[in-house]
Amino acid sequence: MADKTEETPPNSRRVFINKVDKYTTKNIAKFLDACVVGASLVDSGEADVEEEEDRLQDEQPKIKDATFQIVGTISSQTEKWSFISEEYSHLEREELLHHLMKCDVIIYDITQHADQIAEAQWAVSALHKEMDTFSGHKMFILVSTIMTWATTKPADKDYPEIPFTEEHYRKRKAHPNFHDHIGLEKLVVKLGKTKSSQFSTYVVASGLQYGMGEHMLHLFFKMSWMGEVSMVPIFGDGSNIIPTIHINDLAGIIQNVIDHKPKSQYFVAVDDSKNTMEDIIKAITLVLGPGKTKNVSKEEIYLIRELTQTDIDSLLVNLRIEAPYLKENFNIQWVSEDGMVENIEQVTEEYKQTRGLLPLRICILGPPAVGKSTIAEMICKHYRLHHVKLKETITETLDNLELCVHTEDMGNDDGEAQEFLDTLKENMNENEGRLDDQHVIRIMRDKLRTKPCMNQGFVLDGFPKTHEQAKQLFTGDEEPEDLQSKHEKKIIPEFVFSVDATDDFLKNRILNLPETIVEGTSYTPEQFPRRLARFRERNVEDQTLLIYFEDLEIHPEHLEITSNDNNEYLLVTEKICKKVGKPKNYGSISKEVEEEERRQAEQQLKNQAAQRAETERREEEEAQQRDQRWGEWNQHLEEMRRQEHDLLESQSGPFRNYLMRDVMPTLTQGLIECCTIRPDDPIDFLAEYLLKNNPEA
Repeated sequence: MADKTEETPPNSRRVFINKVDKYTTKNIAKFLDACVVGASLVDSGEADVEEEEDRLQDEQPKIKDATFQIVGTISSQTEKWSFISEEYSHLEREELLHHLMKCDVIIYDITQHADQIAEAQWAVSALHKEMDTFSGHKMFILVSTIMTWATTKPADKDYPEIPFTEEHYRKRKAHPNFHDHIGLEKLVVKLGKTKSSQFSTYVVASGLQYGMGEHMLHLFFKMSWMGEVSMVPIFGDGSNIIPTIHINDLAGIIQNVIDHKPKSQYFVAVDDSKNTMEDIIKAITLVLGPGKTKNVSKEEIYLIRELTQTDIDSLLVNLRIEAPYLKENFNIQWVSEDGMVENIEQVTEEYKQTRGLLPLRICILGPPAVGKSTIAEMICKHYRLHHVKLKETITETLDNLELCVHTEDMGNDDGEAQEFLDTLKENMNENEGRLDDQHVIRIMRDKLRTKPCMNQGFVLDGFPKTHEQAKQLFTGDEEPEDLQSKHEKKIIPEFVFSVDATDDFLKNRILNLPETIVEGTSYTPEQFPRRLARFRERNVEDQTLLIYFEDLEIHPEHLEITSNDNNEYLLVTEKICKKVGKPKNYGSISKEVEEEERRQAEQQLKNQAAQRAETERREEEEAQQRDQRWGEWNQHLEEMRRQEHDLLESQSGPFRNYLMRDVMPTLTQGLIECCTIRPDDPIDFLAEYLLKNNPEA
């Protein structure tokens, strides 16, 4: 737990918010932190301006301290928020109740995490039991969802298009996955009817929230901004109406509930729009993406890993609902009263600003063969920008025009495409394959205005080449001081880097290039000196390209190349990255890193499995070889034993015959005599007997 303030300032309202570091709760907390208590009670349109100013001046000392002090539980300790006075984590319920008792307003959001339903139910019940001990009035606000209305039957079957309002809230029927939500809503309303002077309770049923970085709709914003798909999917036919509300408008409604303490306990928080899923997705992709959508089966939404079941249910809801009570009784300073589609430009700008998705526009200038493309490629890889080169852009434009002209369903603009293609081809034929500056400028400007370049940014590689080209490309016929009002402000580079090297170094570098690289380019020994000379001449004039950027207060950074070593270019790239700063887009984090980690994990598992299989195979082979060698050894041993037995048998035959013929009869007779006589020393007797009766003796 982190405490930032020990005591609540006078006239302030202490507000508890659960999971205050999540999308909905975080934006509500930020909004209330910037508000003055009672501000929504003041309607400047109804009061005389002078009287209002005098009254506000008299009350200034009171209003100054009448703020909202935000406290709440957090999910993690990864980040500190300036708008949160106290943060709690891993609290037991007794500790949590202790903190709730010190607050004037308790807000529980259950739109994001269903696991908060049980805690919210316990909190409102525990506070209700303790309300006789309250030192002052307390308020409990449950931020729920319009999904508790999802299966409500129309009030008039003959006119199903008539929207629901708060008046129908007793008839509402929840989506099957939101029965716990509606159960908690009913409990909150019920407990607030006991002693509303001590403990008042409210339910705010929120539409699908958007704005300030997005929530459930983030998938479509990101997909459009990244530009990785040619058409953004619409799940199903897209005709379902999705009630929506801007997150700051939702926060404004909660502010009004706190200030007004209304008698009504149930509110629907939606804007005036009746936008369908198709309307919303088309608006997003028109501003951020390719401008094209495609309908896919509704079931495909379940394959999207980024969406939870709650997200899917909310995106597929079809509900007409209005909130007249808000308009008639609250003083809301609407951010997006007409809905998301009508305010899509503002919403997308919020999205980019909140998530830090700001395009980086970089221009790399320098003499031919200095290594501009090498540096540009490194920068593009680091920042995930688009590498814009003159020759490739012209080729791409011609290919796109050819494709557009030869497409069967060509639309209204194909006549213009055919005309522009013919103009370019004719101009190239007249100039031996080259284009006049006016056409080059148009092609390059169109390229820089494409959604990918406008979203992520670009690195201009070696273009423009002259002061006049830069003026035509970025400012047209306007003077630099008028640039602020021009659309071209969005394509003019933020950073300009001038990479240079000595003429001798550049010439030696060209001479050392392989013929396969030089062939067909302007890097031949005959053409390169003339090209280098033209570049030097352009940069000693009164109006040079670098002077153009200086006039716009874009000060070029000068970098020197002295070696062909790759480390030299790495050092130059590091200097550029240090100057530009951190990446301002999604970069390689998120999906690509996850995919790469998954691919590496799968590859590692495959390698481990292959190693185990190889080890098992080798062990099996070795076991077979051991068994085979053991069998051969046993067979060989048995053969040796047999041969040894046969040898012994063959060698022992004469000896046995000798014993049986010459020894055994005499020995037998001696033993009989020994038994008969029974001498004192049988051994000695037997020896003497054998000696005397030895046949050979």
